[in-house]
Amino acid sequence: MRDFLPADKARRERLLGVIRAGYRAHGFEEIETPVMEDSSRLHAGLGGDNEKLAFAVLKRGLTGDDLREASDPLALADLGLRYDLTVPLARFYASHRSGLPAVFRSIQIAPVWRAERPQKGRYRQFIQCDIDIIGEAGSMAEIELITATVATLDSLGLDGSTVRVNDRRLLTSTLEVFGFPAREHEAVLITVDKLDKIGPSGVVTELRERAFPTGPIDALEAFLSRAVTEDLPFGADAISAALPDGVDPLAVAELAAIGDAVIAATGSPVVQFDPWLVRGMGYYTGTIFEIAHPSVGYSLGGGGRYDGMIGRFLGTEVPAAGFSLGFERIVDLVDLPAERQLDAVALVFAADVPPALALGLQRDLIALGQRVRLESQPRNLKPLLAHLAAAGFSAYALVNASSTVGNLDFRALERE
Repeated sequence: MRDFLPADKARRERLLGVIRAGYRAHGFEEIETPVMEDSSRLHAGLGGDNEKLAFAVLKRGLTGDDLREASDPLALADLGLRYDLTVPLARFYASHRSGLPAVFRSIQIAPVWRAERPQKGRYRQFIQCDIDIIGEAGSMAEIELITATVATLDSLGLDGSTVRVNDRRLLTSTLEVFGFPAREHEAVLITVDKLDKIGPSGVVTELRERAFPTGPIDALEAFLSRAVTEDLPFGADAISAALPDGVDPLAVAELAAIGDAVIAATGSPVVQFDPWLVRGMGYYTGTIFEIAHPSVGYSLGGGGRYDGMIGRFLGTEVPAAGFSLGFERIVDLVDLPAERQLDAVALVFAADVPPALALGLQRDLIALGQRVRLESQPRNLKPLLAHLAAAGFSAYALVNASSTVGNLDFRALERE
C-alpha cells in the first residue's frame, strides 16, 4: 500500500480521466460500491485463488478466548475487503435490478485489496478499471467490451496492443477430446495455464507427477509436439487449425464471429486466438480475453463472460461479461503529456500584506476562472518557484500591500 506525492497523484488522475472518458464515450455509466462485502459473498467459490488473499474483517465484540478457540478464522469474520470489482457488481445488480436498464453497461474504477506478497508490480492495494455489460446474452457484449477497451488503450498511447481470446468451452472440449474426465478439467487447466512459463515439457511432467491418467497426457503431449500450422488470418479456420479435431464447432464459430467483428470495427488485426489462454477465475463460462502489449511480457488486463455469477445472488440467471484494465501496470508504461494549466497561478505575498488582501485577490482571480495558490514569500524564491512549476503552475506574481488584480505582474514559470 503506497503513498503518492502530488505530481504522482496528478499523473494517475490524468490517466484515470482518459480511461473514464474512453469508457463513457462508448456508452458505459459509472457506479460505486462499498469497499467491504459480506464474507460469505467473497468466499462463495467464485474468486479462485483470490479468495485466499482476501482481507477479513473480524466481527465486533470478539474476546481473546474467541480468537484462541476458533478452528476456522473465517468463522469470526462477517465482512471482508473486496479483492476484485466483479463480485461487488453482481451483488449491486441483484440489489438494484429494478432501477437499471435491461442491458446495463457499467464502469467501476476503484481500489481493491489482496494480501499479496509485495513485489514489483504486485501491491496489496491497487486500482482496477472495469467495464461490464449485464443482460446481453449475445456476442455483442464481448464485441463492445473489446472495442471500447482497445480504443481506450489507443487513447492512452498504448497502440499496438492485442487482445488474446479463447473460450472456456473450447478448453473443456479440448480436454474431452484428449480423454480427461470432466471432474479433472479444472485441476488440469491449473497446470495448462503455466504453459507460457514452464513450456510443453514442464506441463506434461507436472501432469504426470500429479498422477492424471496416462492416456490423456500422452494425447496432450503429442498435440503439443505437432508441427504448428503457419499463421492464418484470424477466423474460424485459424481457430480450428490450432485445436484438435472434434472440438465444439459452435464455440469456434461464435469466437470467430466476435474477433471478425472487432477487427472490422477497429480496422486492425487486434484480436489473436490463444488456444491455451485459461484465466484462472472460476466464474468464467464462455469467452475469455487478455491484453498483450509488445513492450512487456505480462498481461495488461483481461476478462470474459461470467453468466452464472449474478444468478448466485439473484436467483435468476442473467448473462454478464466484463473487461478489467490492470491500472498499476498501465501507469508504468504510459507517458501522457503533463497537463499545462495556463490558468493556474500563484500569488507570493510579502510579510506585510494583510491576509484579507491576499485572500481577496485569490477570490477575485478564482471568479475569473483561475486556479490560485497563496504562498508567503521566502528569503530564497528559487526553490519555491521550482516547486510551483513542477506542480503545474504556469505563472506567479509578487503581492505587496498596494496590489490589485489589475496591477499584478504575472511572470511565467518554466519547468526544468
